[in-house]
Amino acid sequence: MKLGTLSLAACFAAPMATAQEVSIALDWTLNTNHIGLVVAQEKGYFEEAGLEVDILPYSDSASTALLAAGAVDFAYMTALGFMSAKAGGAEITALWVTMQREAGRLVYNSDDEAISRPADLEGKTYAGFGSAWEDALISTMIENDGGLAEYDTVTLGTGAYEALASGAVDFTLEVATWEGVNSELLGRDQSHFIYNDYGVPEPQGGYIGTQTAMLESEPETVEAFMKATERGYAWAAEHPQEAAEILIEAGDFPNEDLVHGSMRVIDEGGYLTDGTTPVGRIDPGRLEKMARFLYESSVLRGTDGTPLAWPGDVSNWFDQSWMADQADPEPLAD
Repeated sequence: MKLGTLSLAACFAAPMATAQEVSIALDWTLNTNHIGLVVAQEKGYFEEAGLEVDILPYSDSASTALLAAGAVDFAYMTALGFMSAKAGGAEITALWVTMQREAGRLVYNSDDEAISRPADLEGKTYAGFGSAWEDALISTMIENDGGLAEYDTVTLGTGAYEALASGAVDFTLEVATWEGVNSELLGRDQSHFIYNDYGVPEPQGGYIGTQTAMLESEPETVEAFMKATERGYAWAAEHPQEAAEILIEAGDFPNEDLVHGSMRVIDEGGYLTDGTTPVGRIDPGRLEKMARFLYESSVLRGTDGTPLAWPGDVSNWFDQSWMADQADPEPLAD
């Protein structure tokens, strides 16, 4: 698989890619969220579309920042990353969303008898990751369960999972399709609460977007890239374990069981598709509901730190016109 590296500072020193040579920046280290991109690359779908695609690994520059700066043609973005950038005025447009279900959840040790419901988190210690979104999410869950949103936070990043396992903290957040699978493989006995059960909107997750200017000036390139990407994810949804093998061959995974286990959970949970919703389809209502929650929770802020006001309409945040002939999709290759 062709991988490159790019930083925001270096992007202005290099010429922009041609219409047929395109790049996409990832939001994190290579994982099963990116499975369709890797499948499209390895099975030749991009090549068949007349494209040479650089899949750029995660760097110290956020994929949304690289995209907004014009350093890359496309970006894979978290829902929060995309909405924060868009609300802040970035001229980017979402074209795709990967996960049809929320994979995030609040997790705690099953043998902690002091926790049986979100209200019990009052006064406990949370291992976090440093974003305002986390407090909005956790506070909403606790308050909707009748508790007071008063808890201690220690920012540990990915160290949160070891801290929870050792009992050094009381709860954290995880992604069921990755950290949740890893905890299962490690034999950790943990329980969880689902965000949506306690008043947090259930978003779709994992957006792919482009600069709005590129969507307007090079619609054929955008369509070619997105249709090849769609083929990759559709194939992965139909062949999850074969797709896992393709991802393993393309990446550097010390634990292959984690990749296979992740694809098993994604398949069994209907994360890519529930069998009726096409892969990649953005639900306008769910996007708006999540964006409104982020605005009203003061998560979305301007460069001066002031909370941004709800704009009243976010229907122009995405464009799936390239998907217009979805009723007659291309057949999947074996």
